[in-house]
Amino acid sequence: MKQMQPDAHGHGLSPAHPHVHPGVPGGIIGVAVLATLFLVVAELVGGYLGHSIALISDALHNLTDIPTLLISWIALWWGARPADQERTYGYQRAGILAAFTNGILLVVVALYLFWEGFQRLRNPVGVHEGWMIGMSVLALCINAGITLALVRSRHDLNLRSLVLHNFGDALSNIGILGAAIGIRMTGATWLDPAIGLVIAALVLWSTKGLIRDAGHILLEGSPRGVRPDAVVSAILEVEGVQEVHDMHVWTIGSNLHALSCHVRIPDMHMDESERILNAIRSRLAESFQITHTTIQFERALPSQPGLLMPEPVKPVE
Repeated sequence: MKQMQPDAHGHGLSPAHPHVHPGVPGGIIGVAVLATLFLVVAELVGGYLGHSIALISDALHNLTDIPTLLISWIALWWGARPADQERTYGYQRAGILAAFTNGILLVVVALYLFWEGFQRLRNPVGVHEGWMIGMSVLALCINAGITLALVRSRHDLNLRSLVLHNFGDALSNIGILGAAIGIRMTGATWLDPAIGLVIAALVLWSTKGLIRDAGHILLEGSPRGVRPDAVVSAILEVEGVQEVHDMHVWTIGSNLHALSCHVRIPDMHMDESERILNAIRSRLAESFQITHTTIQFERALPSQPGLLMPEPVKPVE
């Protein structure tokens, strides 16, 4: 008797065993929190004593690193929790949500820095460049160290937000150092608020892609670089597949893509349908890094276009 497997589910990386980050233990982020707290206090004191809006702006910018680091720290731990009755996909989206929240926070800070910078340009204040030089060198060492410690995990969207944040901080420290040297050599105090505006622009620039990518995942968009029509074409190339419809592909977490679809195949023994299933899964994993799949097999009958969404796709005759 011929049998057909009506539904098949498979994954190379189960949500019950989520991706972890062995290269970035929580201790590194903990040290980063303490180092950033120390830096914020130092820059606030230095900015106050040196009358530097650039240092104060950078201190406030670094202050936003504290919730950023804490949110990402919590998300890193939370995202490693296994699936349960309420979160059947696990908690990997915690990191994506953290990245989106951090991005919104950075936009607010950037707008505030723009406002302060323009106010200081309109009403210049003399600065003590010695404080700017000392604090910028200290900040550069701390931010560069944090960036280097986290850069190995930049492909994770949550940790990428930290890498971008601290790399931007390091660049702004270089800018402050250059402005301080320029003020010492020329007496051009406008360089201080000018570099504050550059820091604000840098924050906005580094945040744009982060918010876009995190929002795309939260809205169940297709994984970046994966075209749904190319995925359908790859499935149709598997011998025995006659039609693909109701196909959806999305990203669960930074390193886990998922797919579900209906596939029409001839009525056949279960062994043969299992062969087709394994061929489809292998092709999806190799060509698109899609490792979590839910594929429902259906008998090859005339399709009903009015009931299918999206419309079914068949091999080209």
